[in-house]
Amino acid sequence: MFAIGCHLSISKGFYAMGQEALSLRGSTFQFFTRNPRGGKAKDIDAADAEKLKDLMNEHQFPVILAHAPYTLNLCSKKSDLRTYGEKMMADDLQRMELFPGNLYNFHPGSHTGQGVETGIAQITEALNRLLWPEMQTTVLLETMAGKGSEVGSRFEELRDIIAGVKLQEKLGICLDTCHVFDGGYDLIGNLDGVLQEFDDIIGLSRLKAIHLNDSKNPCGSHKDRHEKLGEGYIGREALQKVVTHPRLKDLPFFLETPNDNEGYRQEIAMVRSWWGKEYD
Repeated sequence: MFAIGCHLSISKGFYAMGQEALSLRGSTFQFFTRNPRGGKAKDIDAADAEKLKDLMNEHQFPVILAHAPYTLNLCSKKSDLRTYGEKMMADDLQRMELFPGNLYNFHPGSHTGQGVETGIAQITEALNRLLWPEMQTTVLLETMAGKGSEVGSRFEELRDIIAGVKLQEKLGICLDTCHVFDGGYDLIGNLDGVLQEFDDIIGLSRLKAIHLNDSKNPCGSHKDRHEKLGEGYIGREALQKVVTHPRLKDLPFFLETPNDNEGYRQEIAMVRSWWGKEYD
């Protein structure tokens, strides 16, 4: 089922986020579990959580996406930062059980000079401690741009993380269009080839969500700077092909573009228009 939404603030509560998504003509949304720079998460009001679930059922939201804070780094050279990140993620995953069947996305991390292989090993070890058989949340590794010592800018790195995790059925991928483009994958001239490469290395069945963003920088820049749809180097035509591609069209799309709510409303309307009158 096609779904489009944007990033909303959790500060007003879960039901308020659902209402705000609907006011923007969205059919899903993404939110940070806590301040994106870390810190303690706000307590969840159980009644508020239930109201959101009722709203999602009423308006047929297929799924929502929680995003881990940027400070979560499971492969930092500093052991205290790895421990801090693991504690945050453990708390987040327990809280997500109030919303069974949804998605939790995180940046794999930065190895901070240890090397990619060490980073992959540390991420895998942490996930083996964090995931449990009965959990009802799918944890997504996000594709990265390759800025600095980021892990996850190549499909092979994400594959290797998954390969070392015991409960692989709990894992998926969130593909960020800006990140993969900045990471060197040509979404403009070779979208079919990029998707086939993803399928060959990871498997498209692992792909659970798309971050739909344009990029302020050219392909292979490794910069990770998001742009509004159609105003960057990827461009409107290529992004429309992503949204309507037969192998992607049933996934939820989440905007992370530099916008206010009115900008998001316009972008959601634009993405819906790519689908034609069925989604007017």
